[in-house]
Amino acid sequence: MRKRLGFAAAAAVVGALLTLLLAPVPAVARTDQRAPVTLPAPTVPALTRWTPESGAYAYRPGARLVADGPAERRVADTLADDLRAAGHGRVPVVRGGARNGDIVVDVRPSRTSLGAEGYELRVGTSLSITGATETGAFYGTRTLLQLLTQGDRIPAGRTVDVPRYKERGVGVCACYIHISLPWLENLVREMAYHKLNQLLVELKVRSDAHPEANTWGYYTKDEIRQLVALGDKYHVEIIPEINSPGHIDPWIENRPDLQLTDSDGDKQPSRLDITRQAAFDYYTSLMDEYAQVFTSKSWHMGADEYMLGSDFAKYPQILKYAREKYGPDATPQDAFVDFVNRVHAYAASKGVRLRIWNDGLTGANTVPVKTDTTVEHWLNVAVKPSALIAQGYSVMNSAYSLYLIRGGFHSDTESLYDQSWDPRSFEGEKLTSSRGVTGAKISLWPDNGRGETENEVAGRLWPALRHIAQATWGDPHPDASYAEFVARGTAVGHAPGWRDLTRVPVADGTYTFGQSFTASVQRTADGYATLRSAAGCLAISDGKLTLNVPLQPGVEATWDTCDATNTLQRWEPEPVAGGYRLVNAITRMALTVTDDGRIVQYPPDQRTPAVWHLS
Repeated sequence: MRKRLGFAAAAAVVGALLTLLLAPVPAVARTDQRAPVTLPAPTVPALTRWTPESGAYAYRPGARLVADGPAERRVADTLADDLRAAGHGRVPVVRGGARNGDIVVDVRPSRTSLGAEGYELRVGTSLSITGATETGAFYGTRTLLQLLTQGDRIPAGRTVDVPRYKERGVGVCACYIHISLPWLENLVREMAYHKLNQLLVELKVRSDAHPEANTWGYYTKDEIRQLVALGDKYHVEIIPEINSPGHIDPWIENRPDLQLTDSDGDKQPSRLDITRQAAFDYYTSLMDEYAQVFTSKSWHMGADEYMLGSDFAKYPQILKYAREKYGPDATPQDAFVDFVNRVHAYAASKGVRLRIWNDGLTGANTVPVKTDTTVEHWLNVAVKPSALIAQGYSVMNSAYSLYLIRGGFHSDTESLYDQSWDPRSFEGEKLTSSRGVTGAKISLWPDNGRGETENEVAGRLWPALRHIAQATWGDPHPDASYAEFVARGTAVGHAPGWRDLTRVPVADGTYTFGQSFTASVQRTADGYATLRSAAGCLAISDGKLTLNVPLQPGVEATWDTCDATNTLQRWEPEPVAGGYRLVNAITRMALTVTDDGRIVQYPPDQRTPAVWHLS
């Protein structure tokens, strides 16, 4: 895996990891042993308690959203948008008393038992949603939307719904392979709909301060602002990551002065030289630039796999640095921890908390990482989660068993569900208590970037997303079988505003593309199109490969032998004024035509994409 072990190392260890992952895990005892109750309709996460009352609420034309204060009105405005997007019509947001058929949104800080994210839902001739916070009230509206998806009549009753874990998330590495903004926006909406609250994104923002680092696939600052604004609206905290001091080659491949040099004099483009002040200054300048577009109060610096495929002995300057700073008993690992702690201090000076992966905490250091650093545990190493918690760290479960890797390992959601997996189940250790565990997340990595398209990843993602939402919010096993749990997810459907990205806007058939070529357009099973001519199928197959993807701008499109399994032959016709753009499904670059008539790929902000009129 790129983020986790790289191609070569993954091949060496995947067998051992799978042996561990597939070993039987004791089921967690059901915590709610009461007799089953009749619930109004399925939800994800499932409602674990419902006090029925006589009557029902009927949603019909004339319903209003009653919201008096600023926080209530923000929640109600979002709900109104979502009701309209879900086909329930336009609902006005008003102040004042409620009448039959109204929906009341209430934020009462005195309801401390609801916590930061819990809510109470009361259903009668009118319907009320109460949270101690704006976020709690917002989550109550998600439950309402799921219920209305299944009918406009909701049986009368009451529930109080409070999450078990405070961090419930998804991690996405768009760190090398660009992932389209509509795909990420779909993800944010789906996360909020299922009460997930944290999206980690390892990605590159196009830098003004360091243009030499702007290799594809980056995001523009305006794109990130748009994504963060959506996250803010839907109460999904979007946490940025720039991995360092390892896996930092997207940023320093053109900066050899910052690359770690081994004892043979060879530069290491994936490793930052942690002994150099210039390297630290460069990294923190990137943090400052990200602060222009991200609003999160957390920063993830990765800090994993710094010596992947090597060891500290190849870099004697690191031990020298550690001993000069911490004395003769210092270890090379102390220099690594020193870098982490310096980033921690810089983040703290900006009011931001630091997060890291766990595998760098091997116990070989004499200097500890600052204990208010959140450790995200993915790999079974010498220092176990219980030890980290005992040392005072907050620990998030980001287990390898929750990974979805393009062209590689995919989480076995059915097996995890059958095991009643919950966030106490770490790699290498099952905790008896949730104390110190912040929650859990699933992680998406692009190790073989052409192994699957975005649409294929989405198809695999939704069951895993619903499972992590269930396991982090409430009872990890609400239904007797996984099939029933899948049916629960099907019943609630997708979030309002979710876009079906598998729709191809061009019917199958043969077209002339401007004055350039004639090709047969054929829809693929995953919702893209192949362009087939007498010369073959249009593809991007040349240029420098990154994670098995030709991400080099300016590479010419070619007519290759048609291969239904070759994802680089799949295209997204994007409707624009006057015709269509052609975006490669994997490289996410658009085709343009050079002055001499060649058809090449470029990021859309570098060269204006060609607009193809189809006839």
